[in-house]
Amino acid sequence: MQSFDEMGSRRFSGVNWLGLYTLALREVQRFLVVWTQTLLAPLVTAGLFLAIFTLAIGARRGDVMGVPFLHFLAPGILMMTVIQNAFANTSSSIVIAKVQGNIVDTLMPPLSPLELVLGYIAGGLLRGVMVALALGTVMVLVLGISIAHPVWALIFVVLGGSFMAALGVLAGVYANKFDQMAAITNFIVTPLSFLSGTFYSIENLPPAMQIISRMNPIFYLIDGVRYGVIGQSDSSPWLGMLVCVSAVAFVTYLAWFLFQRGYRLKP
Repeated sequence: MQSFDEMGSRRFSGVNWLGLYTLALREVQRFLVVWTQTLLAPLVTAGLFLAIFTLAIGARRGDVMGVPFLHFLAPGILMMTVIQNAFANTSSSIVIAKVQGNIVDTLMPPLSPLELVLGYIAGGLLRGVMVALALGTVMVLVLGISIAHPVWALIFVVLGGSFMAALGVLAGVYANKFDQMAAITNFIVTPLSFLSGTFYSIENLPPAMQIISRMNPIFYLIDGVRYGVIGQSDSSPWLGMLVCVSAVAFVTYLAWFLFQRGYRLKP
C-alpha cells in the first residue's frame, strides 16, 4: 500500500490536483446534503427582502439610477446573499471541525497550506455561485429584469464568492467556538454587507460617508454586480474589479499564512 507521501508526490506542475479536488468536493457535498438550509433558505430570505422593501417603500421611492427601485434593489440583494453564504460555508466547516476535534483529518493528507486554502475557497465559491444563479433566474423570469452585462455580473459574483470564502477561512481559523464565530458574523460581516450600498446608492450619503463606503471592498462587489445587471453603478467597474482582485489576493495570502503557521489549528 502506498504511503501518503508517495501519493502526495503524484503531482502535476507541483500541485496535488487529486487532493485539492477531493477537499473541494467534500466541501460541496457538505452543503448539498442540507440543501434546504444552505441553498433554499437563502433564496426564501432574499425573496422576503425584495417583497418587503418593494411593498413598503417601492411605490413611493420611484426610479433609482433611471430604473425601477425593485430592479435597483435586486442585484444588491443577490450579492449580499452570495457573500453571506460563501462566508458561512468556509467558516462553519473549519469551526465545526475544530470543535469536533477532527480538523486533524484535513491537515494530515499530503496537501500544502495553499491547497488547503484553495480547497475551502472552492467549496464556498461554488455555494455562492449556485445561489447567484438561482436568484438570477428568478430575477429574469419572475421580476422581468434583463441582465445588461452578464460577463461583468459573473466576474463580480466569482470575486465576491472568492473574497468572502477566503475571509470565512480567516474567521474559521481564528474562532475556537461558535460564540466567537457568531460575533464575527453579527458585528463584522453583516454590517459590512448592509452598509455598502445594498439598499441605496452611496451618492445619497454625506461626503464623509461616501469616502468610508469606498474603503469597503464589499461596496465594489455590490456596485459591480449592479452594473452587470442594470448597467448603472456608483463607480467604474474596472476600478471595482481592481480593488476586488487585490482584496481576494490579500485575504487569500493571510489565510495561507495562518495555515502555514498552523495558527489555532494544531494542538
